[in-house]
Amino acid sequence: MLVPKRVKHRRVHRGRMTGKAIRGSTIAFGEYGLQTQEPGWITNQQIEAARVAMTRHIKRGGKVWIRIFPDKPVTKKPAETRQGGGKGAPESWVAVVKPGRIMFEVAGVSEELATAAMTLAASKLPVKCKIVARHGAGEAYEG
Repeated sequence: MLVPKRVKHRRVHRGRMTGKAIRGSTIAFGEYGLQTQEPGWITNQQIEAARVAMTRHIKRGGKVWIRIFPDKPVTKKPAETRQGGGKGAPESWVAVVKPGRIMFEVAGVSEELATAAMTLAASKLPVKCKIVARHGAGEAYEG
């Protein structure tokens, strides 16, 4: 699981997810990328599930890059607790993504295999995604 080693603040505000991604919106390492189409929180379990689905489908061929990291703690109060008493304890970690952010990249495999692997990974994520290629072609999946 992806978890930060240490953070400056244990509990953070929820924040807003307005606008488009400025950084991380172009393919930097691989040939094909999985780009988000809507804002959202991606948990560390969802990132891991998508990574496992991709690497298993390409049968450990090629290389996979994870371009997002869950560095935001999400807190939760215990069930059946009265209001007051401060903010809850950190429960999980999420990565905040905005539209246009490249979340995963793949290189060293064919376009068909990369598209199929990223389609599997996109089904594990809570946001709409599309597959983009470094040369502009390959928008095969939108869902």
